[in-house]
Amino acid sequence: MSDMRMPGEAHALVRHTHQERVLRALRERGALSRGEIARAVGLSRTTISEITRDLLEHGAVVVVDTDAASRAGSGRPAERLALDPNSGQFLGVDFGHRRVHVAIADPAHEVLASGRQIYDDSTGWPERIETAFELIDRLSAERGVHFRALQGIGIGVTGPHPRSSAPHAPEGAFGPGFAAARDDVDVSFAERFGAPVMVDNNTRLAALAEALAGDASAENVLYVRLSDGVGGALVIGGRLVPGATGLAGELGHVTVVPGGARCRCGKDGCLETVASVPAMLAACRQRGADVDSLDELANSGDPVVEQVLRDAARALGRAVGVVAMVFNPSEVVIGGDIARLAPVIVEQTGDTVGAELFPWVAAKPAFRCARLADDDGATGALAALFRSSPLLADYPEPAPIRALPA
Repeated sequence: MSDMRMPGEAHALVRHTHQERVLRALRERGALSRGEIARAVGLSRTTISEITRDLLEHGAVVVVDTDAASRAGSGRPAERLALDPNSGQFLGVDFGHRRVHVAIADPAHEVLASGRQIYDDSTGWPERIETAFELIDRLSAERGVHFRALQGIGIGVTGPHPRSSAPHAPEGAFGPGFAAARDDVDVSFAERFGAPVMVDNNTRLAALAEALAGDASAENVLYVRLSDGVGGALVIGGRLVPGATGLAGELGHVTVVPGGARCRCGKDGCLETVASVPAMLAACRQRGADVDSLDELANSGDPVVEQVLRDAARALGRAVGVVAMVFNPSEVVIGGDIARLAPVIVEQTGDTVGAELFPWVAAKPAFRCARLADDDGATGALAALFRSSPLLADYPEPAPIRALPA
């Protein structure tokens, strides 16, 4: 079926495409005159004049100087344009169970500002969204960032985030107001900022950030993040795999202890009930170890805590091993602050996979801790908006496409 668009939609798409070509030329080549831009992107000077006028009005580009110094002969010097270093063109937001991370990127895809704000696990989604807005306002004020040329917003949310064709999760699953996270976050941000919004599972976005930051030859990667919950994602054949309904790699709700503790999803004995940070803290307290924080969990030196960490890693190893046997990844990456602070997690997970599930040493994937910090979901949201990697070949586009108003 052909792609039928209304005349206004087609005009907006063409305009957006032209804007992107101009911005890309400035991103790659630095300051250029309008004539140089026209030659670089293959558009007429009239079209370039219209596009650059709009970009100037909305703060996407600025006039930096003229070509007087390099200009041969007489004539009026031409203005040279460059990307506005204070223009927040991309916004990445990662909603965790207990905190929100925000990252703001400029037209050159460099992060201008980032930060985090804590909230309680029981905080409802309207309050979480308002907390994110307040954090964005504070960061933009501190750095002098404006959003007049904002091109897209990427948002990560906790728990499985199915595509629109997938069945809805029951209300209350995966945290307070999960349905609101799926259905209302994008609307709230679109109304606030007037820009296209993409929402996805934050662990999948973190996996994207980690894959882009890692070894370019690692085309088959299983990523797992241990935090207030447990999530997973797959990169297969160099591409991030969302799956038929967006749930690929969702390891946190694989049963590892039949008849075990009740999970927030409604099942019993999920990996999240054993290997999430709150679950490990609870297990330590049940066994008499006095630990109340992530740092204490990682640094206590108590044999009881060591055993809890190893038990959690063994459960993780069994779940990872099944996925690894099916997809044969070259690398397994474990993210989250606990993996960075307690190396025994990565060590024991790898040992469990090797001992229990891989009879051939050569078939065992490499195991490592994630290179990025716990704000990688916001970074991955930005990467998904940049769309500059073959990892995203099968990834859904943010919608709708928006050009700056004429």
